Amino acid sequence: MEDGLALILADVLVLAHLLFVAFVMAGGFLLARWPRLLALQLPAVAWGAYIELSGGICPLTPIENHLRTLGGGTPYGGDFVERYLLPVLYPEHLSVPLQQALGGLVVLVNLAAYGWAYRAWRRKPAA
Repeated sequence: MEDGLALILADVLVLAHLLFVAFVMAGGFLLARWPRLLALQLPAVAWGAYIELSGGICPLTPIENHLRTLGGGTPYGGDFVERYLLPVLYPEHLSVPLQQALGGLVVLVNLAAYGWAYRAWRRKPAA
């Protein structure tokens, strides 16, 4: 694989990873408009919460690192959240308790979103 292509693919994967995280955190708020999206959003939330609560690393992270290495770049340590999201949110490194708190936040935000969507569904008149 060409070096430049590998680095581009790594960047595309980072963008996809970021969009997935955004979908996990905020996708529940789309359910009031598109209820069928629940079939995708609920498994995404379950996966995101599992990875954070278990202290695991998403499988996309090693793929990103492999592509960076193929492209002549430097792989990063830790996981996606530690590398890209925590520097934006927090100045310190990711720890398991912080990661578990983030997992809890995933669950709480989505419970609130599901409650909001459920109320919106109940308000809709039967067609």
